[in-house]
Amino acid sequence: MAQSVKLADEIMSLVRREADLHSRSVAGQITHWLKIGRAIEHSGSFDYARITAALEGRLDTTQLGAEEEVAWLDAFTEKMSYPSEAEEAFFAKRQELGRGVGLDAGGNLVYAKDGTAA
Repeated sequence: MAQSVKLADEIMSLVRREADLHSRSVAGQITHWLKIGRAIEHSGSFDYARITAALEGRLDTTQLGAEEEVAWLDAFTEKMSYPSEAEEAFFAKRQELGRGVGLDAGGNLVYAKDGTAA
């Protein structure tokens, strides 16, 4: 049974480009990458449980092998690209209170109510 999945625009751009390059459909390219990713996770070259432990802070990243470190960095970069629900709630509360909610391009604190730097 086919199912719909929402993917970010930048991911879909990558998928389309690679699909065209390799003469695959978009679904075929996604399936291909999923199979590769699953094979890597289950391969003997690294332990995905160790990568998960490093992402959760239970394992120091210096203990990862080279292949594990690459996979960890990719996952970490993706995870840090989007705020968590707790972070969104934290900054929403700061905005309600009129406190600083971020930094401008110059590194100055920006307040929610007036949008000016302190």
